[in-house]
Amino acid sequence: MDAETAVRGFVERNFLSRKGKKTLSNDESLLDSGLIDSTAIFELVGFLEKEFNIEVQDEDIVPEHFETVNNLVAFIQSRQKN
Repeated sequence: MDAETAVRGFVERNFLSRKGKKTLSNDESLLDSGLIDSTAIFELVGFLEKEFNIEVQDEDIVPEHFETVNNLVAFIQSRQKN
């Protein structure tokens, strides 16, 4: 499964229904829309580390990495190259 499909699926399964939403675009702000908050970010970090076998450092937990599905995919890809 590619990163975009995996991340989108995780966000849709775990956060979309909490806000009563049915759809999510790859460029939609997960933070501004309220889909994810600080607790959800830690859920996402756990998922990313397990699913993609990457290590997310404390300094990686910044809004730029968690803003959109596209940003998350770019972050994953940058970690997989290292």
